[in-house]
Amino acid sequence: MKRIGMLTSGGDCQALNAAMRGVVKCLSYSKEDVEIYGFLDGYRGLIYSDFRMLTGADFSGILTKGGTILGTSRTPFKLIREPDEKGLDKVEAMKQNYYKLKLDCLVILGGNGTHKTANLLRQEGLNVVTLPKTIDNDLWGTDMTFGFQSAVDIATDAIDCIHTTAASHGRVFIVEVMGHKVGWLTLNAGMAGGADIILIPEIPYDIDKVVDAIETRQKRGSRFTILAVAEGAISKQDAKLSKKEYKDKLKNTPYPSVSYEIAAQIQKKTGQEVRVTVPGHTQRGGSPCPYDRVFASRLGSEAGKMILKGEYGFMVGYRNREIVKVPLEEVAGKLKMVAPDATIVKEAKMLGISFGD
Repeated sequence: MKRIGMLTSGGDCQALNAAMRGVVKCLSYSKEDVEIYGFLDGYRGLIYSDFRMLTGADFSGILTKGGTILGTSRTPFKLIREPDEKGLDKVEAMKQNYYKLKLDCLVILGGNGTHKTANLLRQEGLNVVTLPKTIDNDLWGTDMTFGFQSAVDIATDAIDCIHTTAASHGRVFIVEVMGHKVGWLTLNAGMAGGADIILIPEIPYDIDKVVDAIETRQKRGSRFTILAVAEGAISKQDAKLSKKEYKDKLKNTPYPSVSYEIAAQIQKKTGQEVRVTVPGHTQRGGSPCPYDRVFASRLGSEAGKMILKGEYGFMVGYRNREIVKVPLEEVAGKLKMVAPDATIVKEAKMLGISFGD
């Protein structure tokens, strides 16, 4: 008998259910008896022993369902060693609940912060297998994360829809795409949606270069310009500030986000009308696209196989079109950034896309 704990942590996204289903499908077709314990609302469920036993019926019909049937929450890694308001040692509580249930393994689905805690639990002696979930595609050690392609599709659709109204009114439109630290989602959606300017955190922009790109399009007879802007985009001027200085600036800014600041600057410098569209959490929602359904199912199946073999301490990753095992210590605490000189950036520039640099 194998007893498996399962939880989803951090921001939700498409294909979490598909990935969990893949794990359970693989395990259920083995000859070994398996019990699945689902911890509710991420690490919070593991800390406070909030769980329920899951059966095959729980995983039926969820391949196409977005979100997560277990619920999720954010449990910041930087606070994981701090006692809760009642003095509870969170790490010790997670370990005790693991041992009380006599678990053989924890299957943890999540992004960067989730993997930091997963690696901590590994260091504390627990058997852990993880699956790479995030719409940002910023996890180290894997070329792709599930949820990313679905989010790209949604963000691209938003840009597609903006094209007609931008062309009709002859305006500058900014579509703000999710991504605080990393620009993979904005870069891919911007290219797919035919954005004229793409601004991402890894390439600080010069607002005058952005204005130049808009005015160049006008001189060529274009009635409109579309910018795909990551929510974490930063100007060259702000990039020179210390973290504290930048945080102070954000606290005192009159703008809801960087896109509105950029819009105000463009309008002031060009006199053109600028509109901002924020798809927001729609990028995390809805049914997973076919690619993510297949991809998450494959990763889940491989995780199930690793559990049956007793191969713990790994993230199931994807490199060079192959499923691979990536040691958790290599993943935790690292972000996969967009390199300013990456091939995809160079190719985007060859298409005439400006990055404001």
